[in-house]
Amino acid sequence: MPGTAKTNTKSVELLRFSTCGSVDDGKSTLIGRLLHDSKSVFEDQLQALERARELRGESSVNLANLTDGLRAEREQGITIDVAYRYFATPRRRFIVADTPGHIQYTRNMVTGASTASLALVLVDARKGVIEQTRRHSYIASLLGIPHLVLCVNKMDLVAFSQGLYEKIRQDFTVFSTRLRIKHITFIPMSGLLGDNVVDRSASMSWYQGEPLLSFLEDVHIASDWNLQDARFPVQWVVRLRDSVHRDFRAYAGQIASGVFRVGDRVLVLPSGRTSKIRDIVLMGRSMKVAHASMSVSLLLEDEIDVSRGDMIVPVENLPYIGKEAEAMLCWMHETPMQPGKKYVIKHTTNSTKGVITALHCRVNVDTMEEERASALGLNEIGKVSIRSATPLIYDEYYHNRRLGGFIVIDEATYATVGAGMLFEPTKVPPLPEYTDYAI
Repeated sequence: MPGTAKTNTKSVELLRFSTCGSVDDGKSTLIGRLLHDSKSVFEDQLQALERARELRGESSVNLANLTDGLRAEREQGITIDVAYRYFATPRRRFIVADTPGHIQYTRNMVTGASTASLALVLVDARKGVIEQTRRHSYIASLLGIPHLVLCVNKMDLVAFSQGLYEKIRQDFTVFSTRLRIKHITFIPMSGLLGDNVVDRSASMSWYQGEPLLSFLEDVHIASDWNLQDARFPVQWVVRLRDSVHRDFRAYAGQIASGVFRVGDRVLVLPSGRTSKIRDIVLMGRSMKVAHASMSVSLLLEDEIDVSRGDMIVPVENLPYIGKEAEAMLCWMHETPMQPGKKYVIKHTTNSTKGVITALHCRVNVDTMEEERASALGLNEIGKVSIRSATPLIYDEYYHNRRLGGFIVIDEATYATVGAGMLFEPTKVPPLPEYTDYAI
């Protein structure tokens, strides 16, 4: 029965992916079909869908309602906000973000895709590659998502035509040469009928690839993590008072990237103080090695003044550090971004006051051409320069997404008004010099 399958989720890998595309391309229906056919829908959810079908006098259950949770979404038949759903198979765990297709909800799409490793871009087989297809594919590329699946949906409405599918594939392939996406896959499907979603379609025997769920289970994402550049943003300082560590200070947080080992010689930024890792503690247990995405506490051999917002890194592998930086900025608020206005910049665990000193250009996301502009409006994207009150410690975004991303917060309302991606600086400022600073 649906919802009754049990999976040992502790031992399988997690994949975060998002869906995007134009309005009425069938994103919510596809996700509903994926959940339903993979036995990830509970009986009470199915009963609620059946009651909704009866109330509306519909001939069949609307699987889109599994993700379109807002009343306005169900009444209008569109997705307005990002809906997150979790499901699992014996081979992998999934968190899916169903994002809106309307242009005015582009900011919601950015939010949902910002943590994804894979993007599903849906195309209506009757319409082909359109403006919103290019817009959302460009944003997925801008956000550094390494894997993209172009889902040519509603193939049942074009008689499962191979020729039409191949034309759409060719059109997108030509467009995709301008994107920075490592891996692009094409799958013809029908979310409504389930063709090539969980099971292979009998109506498209000409398609020799995997159905969607099999692809999601198999796609290689382990190498998407940056394991070369060890970065540990300090979230808070704790005191360990157990029999092993006595009364010792530890620095807790989530490893953003790379690998840390006991005995590693490390540097604390921005102070420039050096020490060695004495111990790594996870849930009260000491360990020799910890890697990206693990939440741990680091103990250092020396008593150093370390606080929230500082960064612990290897002495031989340093990030950029400076109060001035250049970035690509997605504006997410109705009030336009004005150069010279002060904001709060939230980067990893560090929050600092800052100002957008210059807007170099606005990017036309439909043509990917740069245009002159004096401000950024809602859902617009541009290249900017920023200056912060305290140093930003970062890597170039496309080299290390966790260290290269930041958000912009309005000082007065505390609303998140923008999301940005930091570039490699044209000039690398020197690190602060201290008497005990040695590499």
